[in-house]
Amino acid sequence: MDLLSSTLCLLLTLATILVLKSLLSSKKTTKSNTNLPPGPTPLPIIGNLLELGNRPHHSLARLSDIHGPIMTLKLGQVTTVVISSADMAREVLQTHDLLLSNRTVPDALSVLNHDQYSLSFMRVSPRWRDLRKICNNQLFANKTLDASQGLRRKKLQELLNDMKKASEVGEAVDIGRAAFKTTINLLSNTFFSADFVHSAEEAGEYKEIVVSILKEVGAPNVSDFFPALRFLDLQGIRRRSIVSVKKVITIFRRFVAERMELRKDTGSNNNDDVLDALLNISQENGKIEMDKDEIEHLLLNIFVAGTDTTTYTLEWAMAELIHNPKMMSKVQKELEQAVGRGKPVEETDVANLPYLQAVIKETFRVHPPVPLLLPRKAETDVEIGGYTIPKDAQVLVNAWVIGRDPSKWKNPTTFVPERFLELETEIDVKGHHFELIPFGSGRRICPGLPLASRMLPLMLGSLVNCFDWKLEEGLKLDELDKEDEYGITLEKSQPVRIVPVKLSN
Repeated sequence: MDLLSSTLCLLLTLATILVLKSLLSSKKTTKSNTNLPPGPTPLPIIGNLLELGNRPHHSLARLSDIHGPIMTLKLGQVTTVVISSADMAREVLQTHDLLLSNRTVPDALSVLNHDQYSLSFMRVSPRWRDLRKICNNQLFANKTLDASQGLRRKKLQELLNDMKKASEVGEAVDIGRAAFKTTINLLSNTFFSADFVHSAEEAGEYKEIVVSILKEVGAPNVSDFFPALRFLDLQGIRRRSIVSVKKVITIFRRFVAERMELRKDTGSNNNDDVLDALLNISQENGKIEMDKDEIEHLLLNIFVAGTDTTTYTLEWAMAELIHNPKMMSKVQKELEQAVGRGKPVEETDVANLPYLQAVIKETFRVHPPVPLLLPRKAETDVEIGGYTIPKDAQVLVNAWVIGRDPSKWKNPTTFVPERFLELETEIDVKGHHFELIPFGSGRRICPGLPLASRMLPLMLGSLVNCFDWKLEEGLKLDELDKEDEYGITLEKSQPVRIVPVKLSN
């Protein structure tokens, strides 16, 4: 009875809100409302919410087959325009980037003021430009990344050491968890000169926290579809998000406090890491340019976005190679010739590994880490493709379906790295080619792209070059799951558990 009462109460509340809204706005029909892109007919109150399903990138792909590459859905009270082709994506992310650069902010990220500090979701403003400049010119600049090559080499060797131990006892490895441990420790050493995690179990615990944050952000949320009901937090998403975000922020707060105390005691900054650089920025010219809260939330943004997307891409790539032994053999042969069998890949080797690079690009095409990118918001009415995206509408770019567009890709649902070696003009993932935009494009392109571009070839190439791989005992090749699961990132529904095998002489 309690559940029934709550449901009836919710429906009555929604109905009341929408009836009042309809009455108040019935005489305010504008030209933009009559020139919306086509789309499925919305139901009363809930609109097209039921059509999203558990994997909205799949559902929206099916709807785009019917309604076209630019379509309108009504998600509760939120008008949402979905882009499903490279040409339409170019219009949104390049031609009209200035008018579509701000974000709709999920209620799950409004916790602890993270929406005000998050580089990924905060409004384009002088402060946002300052933070982007810090990322581009200091954190992820080529000069900075070149200087930290030794650190990546060290963390990569630790990953290979873990694999070696597993190979000696014939133990299956959770590739996602191992990649997460390597990625998060690389970031934590870059930022804090210290490891975050010291074991696979600890890596699993941290990974669960990060996954929980992203799943809450990506979960269909009544508070996002009916903003007037946000204060009720009917699904408890905000409450759960607070718990997860607090756990991570508390860790960063401890690091920041300890470093500030050390600097106060010694009068110097001897670590020469990113945290020191951020604290230096915060105290430039004798005034606070960047406060502790901004530093902590910037770190949260980078750690959550950087660890998860890299982890899932590596996991998907390994799953595809295990499924395709001929491709695995081809990668190994290229590595043997360019690097030497059994040796870790160096960053200077990557330019000589075109097939490995093609495997990573094909993984991005078939399994983009953020399938719907991050939502954008129209600052004013915008004309695209002969239709009007109205002011305040949410805009979603379905990178997942764009990467599978048969008009752009031959055999689009098949994993074929060779396609990138046969193209007359190279396609990269840096936001210049809109048929492949795993990191987005325009001014809101992912700032961590330069680091991910270095880490993925090193990790994938070294794992493939230093070990042979076999399935966990009792598992058959056709049982290796390749289904995805939507959070805001594209997680595998089942982890990749495979056994590293020591190379024979």
